[in-house]
Amino acid sequence: MSDIETRCGFVAIVGAPNAGKSTLVNQMVGTKVSIVSPKVQTTRSRVLGIAMREDLGAQVIFIDTPGIFQPKRRLERAMVQAAWSGAADADLVAVVIDAERGFDDNSRSIVERLKEAGRRGVVVLNKIDLVKRDSLLALAAEADAAGLFDRVFMVSARTGDGTGDLLTYFAGLLPPGPWHFPEDQVSDMPMRLLAAEITREQVFLQLHQELPYAVTVETEQWQERDDGSVRIDQVIYVLRESQKGIVLGKAGRQIKAIGERARTELEGILEHRVHLFLHVKVQENWSDDRQHYRDLGLEFDV
Repeated sequence: MSDIETRCGFVAIVGAPNAGKSTLVNQMVGTKVSIVSPKVQTTRSRVLGIAMREDLGAQVIFIDTPGIFQPKRRLERAMVQAAWSGAADADLVAVVIDAERGFDDNSRSIVERLKEAGRRGVVVLNKIDLVKRDSLLALAAEADAAGLFDRVFMVSARTGDGTGDLLTYFAGLLPPGPWHFPEDQVSDMPMRLLAAEITREQVFLQLHQELPYAVTVETEQWQERDDGSVRIDQVIYVLRESQKGIVLGKAGRQIKAIGERARTELEGILEHRVHLFLHVKVQENWSDDRQHYRDLGLEFDV
């Protein structure tokens, strides 16, 4: 390392909801730093994922942003604001396009806003394992015609195909400078918040057909025990009493399944035994709670 000039910088990953941004960041970082589910708008706040290319002396800091769409509610407006703030602050911008959907209205509005801001970037055609080559070539031509992108990359965030070349490209363009984080750190997200996000992901995955977006999770207690294990107490907040019953399930079976899956994933991340205790509470106004937005790093007054 002593003979290699170090580089460090921020790469904003932007795109329409469910384009695969979080999966892409997780793949390039090499571990989970952002939750993933089939539901759109899963990512609610800005998440930093840190990838190393030590052979190039580079620390690539990815800003995984919420999906950009036309917001209606306060939480949605805050999420979109967080996404654009991430893009404005970054050294490089990558627009992720779902190759199955192509350039939809949300994607085109992103391109137009980047043009207005005078930002260039690269386009990442994701989910190439799900579409035919002719469709990919047509999308690449449309991206090129936008006059905004320096390169077009074709990747599958799910399988990792093409992501190595993308990471190498970013690493080579970063400005010279010292690394911002220790080389073994993968995210700036506090573990209490990451643990809450892991549980929220499982709520989405288990109940995505039954439960709307009106759910959030908070870690109330984090206790490291003498035997090396961790006790984590979390509250799942819903808006209505009927939603509480959905989360609990018959005889508590649903919340037990959510807890078991979240605990297994947390043990893999923490490399320690985890004792996870989940509680469900009704809080009708959690989505208008200023402190909740502050905890997520979101602007309340947008």
